[in-house]
Amino acid sequence: MQIAQFLPQPVRHFFSATPFDAEKQSAALPIRHMKFDFKAEEIDPKFYLNAELASAYFASLSIFLTYGEDLVIDTARYHRELLNDPVLKQRVTSLIGQEALHSRLHEELNDAFRDADLPVELFRSWARFVFDHGFNRLPQPMKLSLMAGIEHFTAVLAEYMMNHEEIFFQSHDEKQRAIWMWHMLEESEHKDIAYDVFQSLSNSYGLRIAGFFPALITILVLISIASLLVPFYRKPSNLFSLSYWKDLPRSIKLIFGLQDGVYGSSWAHILDYLRPGFHPNDHDTSAFLAYYKERLLHPESGVLTPYFVKEFTPALKV
Repeated sequence: MQIAQFLPQPVRHFFSATPFDAEKQSAALPIRHMKFDFKAEEIDPKFYLNAELASAYFASLSIFLTYGEDLVIDTARYHRELLNDPVLKQRVTSLIGQEALHSRLHEELNDAFRDADLPVELFRSWARFVFDHGFNRLPQPMKLSLMAGIEHFTAVLAEYMMNHEEIFFQSHDEKQRAIWMWHMLEESEHKDIAYDVFQSLSNSYGLRIAGFFPALITILVLISIASLLVPFYRKPSNLFSLSYWKDLPRSIKLIFGLQDGVYGSSWAHILDYLRPGFHPNDHDTSAFLAYYKERLLHPESGVLTPYFVKEFTPALKV
């Protein structure tokens, strides 16, 4: 028996989520293979606008993100078998392929971070503990909700980054620039797939919100706290460096500043997920995607062209 049936009609209407509409879903996406060949000596520890702590946040995000991507992959594979719509199943295969490559190539970047004296193995051990004893033990419906929540935050991050392209060109580190621009392009491309799977199989508003908060706490709080260690692990003298402490407020503002910080200026987008009728495509990034596909993937002048290997789109199986 559904508790909702005992609620007044206006309340039930407010908390009713929009059902999945197969006719409005986006097309399947290509799975793009890249080869970056990261080297520790080429890593810029101040890649993000020459700010040490803000850059440490993105290095930490890269490390922890691979575990989140692996959870998305496993959850998507499990729930793909429960879907009836062939186009949605094809799109899920695209999501799995894109996320698998994100995970593998970020692990290669993380190995370079490790060789550049970042606490990669320590963070990997922390992430394994959190996922092995926490997220990976959740029941499948909660994993499905968490997958949709994680994909919401990466979509928010992608939209911010596409709105601030200049960030990527403040450093000489071309390979970090390339992997983050490629990753943000594809996160924006597939931002609706996990949500559409959730809509198709569950569409419970309460369950959707239950997955939102662990994603929020992990990405905005836990990774931020972990990143505080990075500047001192990499360079212990930062503990006594006046220039580091003077620049600390700028780093915090770059991530959490309400005017133009990555997350601080994106709170409206982040919290829109709590709206019962929310859908990722309510935030239209089609113009950005068209621009960035040309900017990144142009055969001659694309930012990703030196690293591009191949791409293919999964077949539709009816």
